[in-house]
Amino acid sequence: MPSALDLRLEAAYNLITGPGGPIQLGTVERFGHQLPFISNAPTNLADYVAFFAAQHGDATFLVEGDERLSFKQVYMAARQVAAGLVEGHGVQRGDRVGLAMRNANAWCVSYIGILMAGGCATLLNGWWQGGELAAGIIDSEAKLVIADVQRAARLEGIEHGAKIITLDLTQPIDLAIAPITGAGGSAATVLPTLTGQDLATILFTSGSTGQSKGAYSRHEAICQAIFNYVTQTASIVHLLTEDGQMSDIQPATLICTPLFHVTAEVPVFLQSFALGRKLVLMPKWNADEAMRLIQDEQCNYFVGVPLMSYEILVSPNRKNYDLSTCKSYAGGGAPRPPEHVRRLAAEMGEAKPLLGYGLTETNAVGCGIINENYVAKPMSTGPASKPLVDLAILDDNGEPVAEGGVGEVCIRSVCNFEGYWNNEAATKAAFFDNGYFRSGDLGYLDEDGYLFIVDRKKDIIIRGGENISCQEVEAAIYEHAEVNECAVFGLPDERLGECVGAVVWMKPGSSVTAEELVAFLSARLAPYKVPCQIWMSNDALPKLGSEKIDKVSLRSHYREEYAAKVVA
Repeated sequence: MPSALDLRLEAAYNLITGPGGPIQLGTVERFGHQLPFISNAPTNLADYVAFFAAQHGDATFLVEGDERLSFKQVYMAARQVAAGLVEGHGVQRGDRVGLAMRNANAWCVSYIGILMAGGCATLLNGWWQGGELAAGIIDSEAKLVIADVQRAARLEGIEHGAKIITLDLTQPIDLAIAPITGAGGSAATVLPTLTGQDLATILFTSGSTGQSKGAYSRHEAICQAIFNYVTQTASIVHLLTEDGQMSDIQPATLICTPLFHVTAEVPVFLQSFALGRKLVLMPKWNADEAMRLIQDEQCNYFVGVPLMSYEILVSPNRKNYDLSTCKSYAGGGAPRPPEHVRRLAAEMGEAKPLLGYGLTETNAVGCGIINENYVAKPMSTGPASKPLVDLAILDDNGEPVAEGGVGEVCIRSVCNFEGYWNNEAATKAAFFDNGYFRSGDLGYLDEDGYLFIVDRKKDIIIRGGENISCQEVEAAIYEHAEVNECAVFGLPDERLGECVGAVVWMKPGSSVTAEELVAFLSARLAPYKVPCQIWMSNDALPKLGSEKIDKVSLRSHYREEYAAKVVA
């Protein structure tokens, strides 16, 4: 039966979306069905940003090191970037413009500027090596890439067909963006008038098929996703206000997950415009630095992959910092062990743990679970997020499974992405005809509508919130001339959830060691994809009747061996 918190959240939601409430609901037809639609949300991100940047004006928006930018300053800098892109670099409506940077004020300004120019913000994974970056550029057909010095260096000497604009992120924002703005454009530059159906973003996702796919979304879908989150936030604010616990300081969040990830992009970065929320940027994760920033910037909300909040929890230095302003430790991208949930709730003062479930393809919209509900059901990702998410557990034919039965987790909403860029087959495979997106996760719903993920259909590893395609790592291993066979799978990791494991059978007479193979892969793959453990097999790998490598038995055997080694 619904918990006391469920009932209170339902009552708050009904006030917010009811007659006279700030969120107005309607419907729109998609896939032959009427889907819920937030009718008073902006139609495009340029209008959304302009409205709320004007509303919050001089309030601090971005903090990176010593540089602090207000909403107004961020908007004006983004306007300059947009003008420079249009007049100086010839960006036209729908052009893909790549972003390859670490978290920085200039990343945020460039992202907004690309959208205002009518371009499609193409978010390249900042951890990728040169070949991976080039593949993303080629796949998305980006004509222009805005990169920081480090990512630009990775692309040197690699053919990809795009013009690279290199920004020095150590400079103040006006100087950092000068390579864009100095090429032309002014306050008089006419920018395009956008609609909800204009192309907005491409984010890359690793699935079971190897090469990352570019998931593209239109402005309307992202605006709807933002306001679905705003609805959830408004419900929580209503409860805090009722309980006399709503703080009068400016809301502030520490961003320690990469902005090229959908979690940092939509519910954190973009939602912050509507909330008037300050964002404190961390270029690289460090628990002590995170605690210092929470204390100094009075952050009231923390979001990261679950291992980050756990590292704060267990840090011996936590007692040296005042973390009292932070009331929520949210996680996403991977599950938390139940013991971590319990300890976060019990040992972090008034702060409570939260968890969200969403995907790149759903623009981060999916499910959420908070506070005592999370403690009561720590293995759950919570119920479907209102008002837009239609969550279903379906079989391989797209039919509902019996109540409580395990099936594929599927999501239908106006927030979903449009498809995979230049990959019609993958797009078709990702959706049922009735519009449900197929997550690739297996799960079930309990009697309260709470989702429990039990397994994955996709052959992927989730390491600290990063999806890693086993096939992609296997392909890189097979590039070594002395490899005969290999299999890649996830290994349990207390901090990261999983890490990459591999077993490799080399050609007869090979003297290549596991360490040498790691060095070989490190030149080809982002560091998080490189196996943490490689076993060198003396024999051919076991096969199924179909002559495919029996990865299930290999994974089971080596996971047990690895777990025993870790314990020892």
